[in-house]
Amino acid sequence: MKIYILDDDISVIRILEQIIAEKKVGNIIGTSTNSVKSIEDIKSLKPDIIFVDLLMPELDGIGFVEKIIEILPNIKIIMISQVTSKDLISKAYEKGIIFFITKPINAVEVLNVLVEVINYMETKKRLELIKNIINASDDNFIKKETVKESVERVLKNVGIVGDSATEEIIEIIEYTINNKDSKNLSVKELCSKFSYSPKILEQKIRRIAAIGLENLAYLGIEDNINERFIEYSNTLYNFKEIKIEMDYIRSFSKERGKVSVRKFIDGIAYYIRN
Repeated sequence: MKIYILDDDISVIRILEQIIAEKKVGNIIGTSTNSVKSIEDIKSLKPDIIFVDLLMPELDGIGFVEKIIEILPNIKIIMISQVTSKDLISKAYEKGIIFFITKPINAVEVLNVLVEVINYMETKKRLELIKNIINASDDNFIKKETVKESVERVLKNVGIVGDSATEEIIEIIEYTINNKDSKNLSVKELCSKFSYSPKILEQKIRRIAAIGLENLAYLGIEDNINERFIEYSNTLYNFKEIKIEMDYIRSFSKERGKVSVRKFIDGIAYYIRN
């Protein structure tokens, strides 16, 4: 993430630069002690995150926030100040800041806030990507689909597109729906029919399934009653594992959700048959 620091106290800028550089939580692309002159600089550099002081000469932090959000509405602003006035802090939030940090600078607080903001922004980007993929799938929906089209649609519905393992999954699904005895085969036996290295093929399918699990978890964090989230979390995956992945993304747990390759394959086949 690109970070810009604005504070009329150069020592504060140096402290923030040191914290961010040492912990490698972003790239500082500019600094300034002048809020008026910094505006043109920021317009050109387009940072993702700005640290800004509340009390500055010429243009104070609140006035700066108001102006910069008109120019870059999606920018995230973290305000820092010695001020403890609830009215001023409340006004700053109303104008569009995302966090307020009280001076003197505390390295742990700065890092925690910065990591939370970065995680939030990355989650939003990931969700937009997933939504775009899903919307494209809806736009291209064909009532009478081939197996290939149906498999690709299901994969797109969980945010998986253009993966090299897609063709092999299509072959396995075609075999599964056309051969009743496939239910009695292990994943390894099923993969051995389409690859000289069934273990590698199983790993490829597990990897692509894990991408879908992660995408659904992001979707569930934003909207846990989303129809796609509810449907695919229970057919392609074990809902318990989706919940574990959601906790991992929100940093509530260090454990990640696990994928059942068999359930993933059978789940896709279910949609093709129905």
